Amino acid sequence: MEHRRLGRTALQVSELCLGTMNFGPNTNEADSFDLLDHALDSGIDFIDTADQYGGSLGVGATETIIGNWLAQGGDRRERIVLATKLYEPMSERPNDRGLSARHIRLACDASLRRLQTDHIDLYQMHHIDRTAPWDEVWQAMETLVAQGKISYVGSSNFAGWTIAQANEAAASRHFLGLVSEQSLYNLVERTIELEVIPACEAYGVGVLPWSPLAGGLLAGVLSADDVGRRSSSQMRERVAAIRPQLEAWEELCSELGESSATIGLAWLLHQSAVTAPIVGPRTMEQLDDALRAPSVRLADDVLARLDEIFPGPGPAPEAYAW
Repeated sequence: MEHRRLGRTALQVSELCLGTMNFGPNTNEADSFDLLDHALDSGIDFIDTADQYGGSLGVGATETIIGNWLAQGGDRRERIVLATKLYEPMSERPNDRGLSARHIRLACDASLRRLQTDHIDLYQMHHIDRTAPWDEVWQAMETLVAQGKISYVGSSNFAGWTIAQANEAAASRHFLGLVSEQSLYNLVERTIELEVIPACEAYGVGVLPWSPLAGGLLAGVLSADDVGRRSSSQMRERVAAIRPQLEAWEELCSELGESSATIGLAWLLHQSAVTAPIVGPRTMEQLDDALRAPSVRLADDVLARLDEIFPGPGPAPEAYAW
């Protein structure tokens, strides 16, 4: 497992990031511990979570599992780059959400307690808060950095314009600003190539793709032994909409002798703006499949065939004008 710089920072992170959204609601604590240990032993030292994750177990449940794992010791905390997120509602109270200075302070302290640590390496805004002035957001984040509670700030689901606006506001305050952006990005969904990726490249913001396998659509959904994955009506509709592309995709992966999931992740790792795709395994088998991706090198002709199967939106601004 190689390491890459996170955006324009000097921070080194593994080229795969372990997403933990399944921990708790879909993977119990003991199995989550096994996945975390195996990921770390295999070279993945970049762990991503969010304060809202927990599903039916309630908000904060996933951070609590990670905190319990860290509490076992063995230099676990020292060995990882820990990322979490805030923004989503944590209760019915009107101020227990968003990016007000008050909520940023309280949410960070709550995450630190659940995670059983004294600092968060990458603190990410899960969404843009259109009611929060950037001066308010950055003042709160600057305070957290000064207190040693966080080291870097990232974003998630931001538009290209928002990334530019946020970093220009930060620069005016002599603050580092955003260093990473989590976006929906995979071979099926390439919209961020139009504006988000150009903005990230211009401002030195590392791209962390979430849903790198399009919610399972790129993970061998047509294969005979994957009935469970394609059983929902929503997935059947998604498959029907692009079935010829998926057939060509899975045929190519078969020719390459690799699983569809491995090739989907490998393609993202060939995109220059990408720092680390976020993989969210439920099982050890899924994690092992993902771990193969960094060792797979795709030839230019294979990359060209992938562009033919799943054409992107084209370069910006040419895709808008001429």
